[in-house]
Formats: sequence, C-alpha cells, structure tokens
Amino acid sequence: MRKKVSIVGSGNVGATAAHWMASKELADVVLIDIIDGVPQGKGLDLLEAMPIEKRDSQVLGTQDYADTANSDIVVVTAGIPRKPGMSRDDLLHTNHKIMKDVVSKVVQHSPNCILIIVSNPLDAMAQAAYKMSGFPRHRVVGMAGVLDSSRFRTFIAAELKVSVENVTAFVLGGHGDTMVPLPRYSTVAGIPITELMDAATIERLVQRTRDGGAEIVKYLKTGSAYYAPSAAVTEMVEAILKDKKKILPCAAYLEGEYGIRGLFVGVPVKLGAKGIEQIIEIKLTHEEQAALNRSAEAVKELVGVIGV
Repeated sequence: MRKKVSIVGSGNVGATAAHWMASKELADVVLIDIIDGVPQGKGLDLLEAMPIEKRDSQVLGTQDYADTANSDIVVVTAGIPRKPGMSRDDLLHTNHKIMKDVVSKVVQHSPNCILIIVSNPLDAMAQAAYKMSGFPRHRVVGMAGVLDSSRFRTFIAAELKVSVENVTAFVLGGHGDTMVPLPRYSTVAGIPITELMDAATIERLVQRTRDGGAEIVKYLKTGSAYYAPSAAVTEMVEAILKDKKKILPCAAYLEGEYGIRGLFVGVPVKLGAKGIEQIIEIKLTHEEQAALNRSAEAVKELVGVIGV
C-alpha cells in the first residue's frame, strides 16, 4: 500500500508541495482547504499531469477531513499571511485559532501521523500544534531550517561560482530575524567557507539569508515565497517516508538540548520513519550559543502571547 500525505492549505506553498511530492511519487497526496473548489480544482489538475510525468501518485482535493484519514504525514501550511497594518500579535492570534481547528481534526482522523508545521510564525505554531495534539515530540516538527539553509547554500554557491551540490550550510534558531547561520559548519566540498571568503563577504551572505523571505516579498509585492519552502518540506517528507535517517535543520521541541527547555527551536535532527529520531548537539562558540539563546527568547515571547 502506498504512503499517504495530507497537506492542509491549498495556497501556493501547499499546492506546490503537492506538486513536488506527487511528481517524485513519494505518496498519494490529499490537498485539503476550507475554500470550496480550490483544493478540488488544483488536485484534479495535478492528477491529470501524472500520466505525462509517468507517475502513479493519486492526488485528491477535498474539504472533508475524512478523506485525510490514516495519513502517514500531515503537512500544515494553513494560515493567513501578514497584511499591511497587522501586528505580529494579530497574525499570531489568528493563525493560532486556525491551528487549533486544524490540529483537532488531524488528530481525530490520523492519530498516528507525523505533523510537519509550515504555518507562520513557524516556531510558535509548531509549539501550539505540539501542545494541542498531545503527540510525542518526535512526531511534531517545524520546517524552517531546510529552507534557510537552502537559501544560504544558494548565495554561497553563487558567490564562489561552484555547484550547489558542493555546498552544505548550517542554520540554527528561529525562522526569521533571529536565525543563526553557522559559517564554521558551512562548507564547500568539505572546506569551511571561513577558509574561502573574508568575514565581510560571509556577513553579507548571512544577512541576505536572514532577509531571504523579505527579499522575495519585496519583488512579488503581493504574496511570498513558495517554490523553495515547498521543496524544503518535500525533502523532509522524503526523509521520513524513505526512512533516510537524514540530518536536516528543523524546528524541534527541546528538553534541555543546547541548554534550552520547553521550546521549539531550529536544530540539526535525524529524520527517519519515526519522525525526529535524534537531536544532534554540536559544539557552539560562546557567540553562537548567545545568538541561539536570543533566538529562543524570541520564540518564548511569542508562545507566551498565545499561552502555549
């Protein structure tokens, strides 16, 4: 029997994630949304592309959570983007309400699934989903670090004019202004980028990584990035479904790792069939640890507002 992945939210990120997953034949995909017709139309369109792609993935668009029953993985992209004049707290409260509704239905129909949270503000929404679901921490994971690392890798490869395949990059911490890219652990063919670029160049690329989402929003005027975010969540889904034991930077609930307790923070984890199979602890310098602590404080502030 094929694996089943349900994606909550059929906007750009959700629908594009469905596209990547179906075209890689990772699983049968259910696309669910509250908006009538949109998931059905996008799902059918994608299904009709499968003969051309030579893939037997089934794709179903629906508004009924019964169709998501017994999913192996549920990806949550639902939520509203921040609009002009809206405070971060407004966004937080609205998306928290949406998350509450989504998670209760997911748990009802797929009590054994692994939850991957993509909705923003990412770390706080992952924490909300973890608390509401009652799932063990290895079955709730947030997507952010894979995307941020991919952006960092893109900029490093372009700067040094090398293949992106040669570049690995490490980004810890929250998804946003407080993320912590780690140049010491970022390499080109195994060579740390600190040996290949001066400090000013590295700092410029680090800052561009932090501003990665905002740079795209600025170009698009309305809407935000979706190709890279959906590719990032697809890499996580593939690691889990194929039990790859792949080490990827993800938002995980920490219980003392890195000196942080009771918060979702971006760290390297081993992703396999059980979800988060190990949290990898690496040695940080005093400055890196301080930056990670600042990132954790920003998450703590957000989860405090919604009381999770």
